[in-house]
Amino acid sequence: MQQTPQKPDKRRSGKGRAATEMKPVEFLRWLWRQLTSMRTALMLLLLLALAAVPGSLIPQQNIDSLKTSNWQQAHKTLTPIYQKLGLFDVYGTPWFAAVYILLMVSLVGCIIPRLFVYWRNFRAQPPAAPRNLTRLPDSTSYVTDESPEEVLGRARTVLGRRYRLRKAGDGDAVSAEKGYLREAGNLVFHLSIIVVLVGFAMGSLLGYKGGVIVLVGKDYGFSNQLTQYDDFDPGSLFQASSLDDFHFSIDSFDVDWLDSGPRAGLAKGFQSHLSYQEGDGPEKTYDLRVNHPLSIGGTEVFLIGHGYAPVITVRDGQGNVAYSGPTVFLPEDASFLSFGVVKATYAKPQQIGLSGLFYPFEVTDAKGDPINLKGDIGDGSAAVLSFQVWAGDLNAAAGGSIYQLDTSKAHQVTAAGGKAFNLHKGQTVKLPNRLGSVTFNGIERWNKLQISKQPGKRIALGGVSIALVGLLGSLFIRPRRVWVRARRTADGTLVEVAALDRSGGGDTAAVVDGLLTQLRGRTPEERA
Repeated sequence: MQQTPQKPDKRRSGKGRAATEMKPVEFLRWLWRQLTSMRTALMLLLLLALAAVPGSLIPQQNIDSLKTSNWQQAHKTLTPIYQKLGLFDVYGTPWFAAVYILLMVSLVGCIIPRLFVYWRNFRAQPPAAPRNLTRLPDSTSYVTDESPEEVLGRARTVLGRRYRLRKAGDGDAVSAEKGYLREAGNLVFHLSIIVVLVGFAMGSLLGYKGGVIVLVGKDYGFSNQLTQYDDFDPGSLFQASSLDDFHFSIDSFDVDWLDSGPRAGLAKGFQSHLSYQEGDGPEKTYDLRVNHPLSIGGTEVFLIGHGYAPVITVRDGQGNVAYSGPTVFLPEDASFLSFGVVKATYAKPQQIGLSGLFYPFEVTDAKGDPINLKGDIGDGSAAVLSFQVWAGDLNAAAGGSIYQLDTSKAHQVTAAGGKAFNLHKGQTVKLPNRLGSVTFNGIERWNKLQISKQPGKRIALGGVSIALVGLLGSLFIRPRRVWVRARRTADGTLVEVAALDRSGGGDTAAVVDGLLTQLRGRTPEERA
C-alpha cells in the first residue's frame, strides 16, 4: 500500500509563529550580545584603525587646506571619488563616526558585565579545602601528637598575618587565600577604560583645535577669537563662549642652526619669546618651544613651525600702492625654499597677481640662477624673490585660498627672454606694458601655532594612569591558596598542607615548606 508522504511538523507557539523564529525582543537581545562580545570589539577596533589610514595618507581639508587643494589639482581623476567617500575629511565623515560609536558601545557593553564579575571575585571567600589535599602538585603531610584544634588554631594565627581566611566553617581544615588584589587590579583596569573613553569623548565633543600663522614682532599678534584663526576644527558641542580670553604677540624668534656636516644650514631647534595677557590680568612672558606649550586657562598653545614672510609692495600703472606688507610664504622643504602668492586686486587698470618662490639663501649656477639653499639667512642680503606676474581678472570675488592664484581669466607677463622676475632685498622691478612695479622691501618671520582645548584631557590622563596601576597589579600580584587539614588517626593527628598558585609558575613548594616549619612548632622531646 502506497503511503502518502507527510509534511514536516512545524511546531508553533503563540499566534501561529514558528518556534524557530525570534521575537523582536529576542532578536534585539541577540544583536546586543553580538555587539558586546569581545570578538566584535576587536573587529571594530581593527576596522577603526583601517579607517584612520586614509586620514594619515591623504591630506585633510580641516588640517591643511592648501596641501589638500594642491593634491586635488594634481589628482583630478581620483578627487571626485575621494570627495564622495569623504576621504578629505575622514574623521568628520558619518561612517567614521558610526564605527567609533559602535566601538565605544561595544567596549562599554563588554566592560560593565565584567566589572560585576571582578567585584564578586574580589569579595568572594577562599574556597573550601579539597577532599584530597595530597593530590595537589605541592603538598605534604606529617603526624603529630598535638590535638587537631591546636594545629588548626596555630594555622589560623600563622596564615591570618598575610592571608585572607575563609569565614564559613570548614570542618577539619583552614582555607586561606593571598593575592586577591589581583582581582582588584582587573576591576580597576577595566573601569579605567571607561574613564578614558569618557575623557576622549569630552575632548571630541566640547573641545577644539585651530591653527594660525602669526608674524614675529610687537606690531603683530593674536587674540583668541574665531575670526583670528586660519583653520578651526571644533567639537560637535563646542560653544564660542568657551574660548578663553587671552591675546599674545611674538616679541622675537631664535633659531639654532646646524653649522657643520651634510645637514649644515638646517634648523635643529627654535623658540619664540611671547608676551601674553589673560583677560585684564598683568602681561607675562613665556619662551615657547617645541613640545613645551604655553597653557592659558584650559587652552594650550603649541609651536609647530616657522618660515619667512617677504615684505612686498606692488604699485599699479597709475603709481598707487595696490598691495603692501609682509606676505607669508610656505616652506616647500627643510631648506625653507618657500612658495607664496600676492593678489593686488585694487590695481588699476588691471589686477596684478604674483606667484613664485622665496629663496632665503642664494647659491647660483653658471647662469646666475638660484639652484640650492644652505646656511642661515643672516641679514637677508643674499635672499632672492623669484616670481611670475599675471595681469587681468583674478576672480577675487569668488574667494578661495590666499595661497592660490586663479589665472583662468588673466594673462602672464614675463621679463626679458620670457624669464621670471628675480629681486634681492631692497630692489624694485618695473613691470612691462606700464602695469606698475614690484618692490622687495625686506623680510619678516612667522610662526605656525596650534591652539587647542581638550576639556577631558586630564580625565583621560587619569584613566590611563589608573589603568597602568591596575594592569601592573593584575600582572605581578600572584594569587595563592593554602589549605591546612588536621584530623585524628590511630597514629595521632594527621596534618596535611597544600598550596596552589592560580597564576602558574609560582614557587608554591617553598610556601608549603615554610608553613610546615611554622606549624610543627616544638618536637615531643622538647615539650617533655
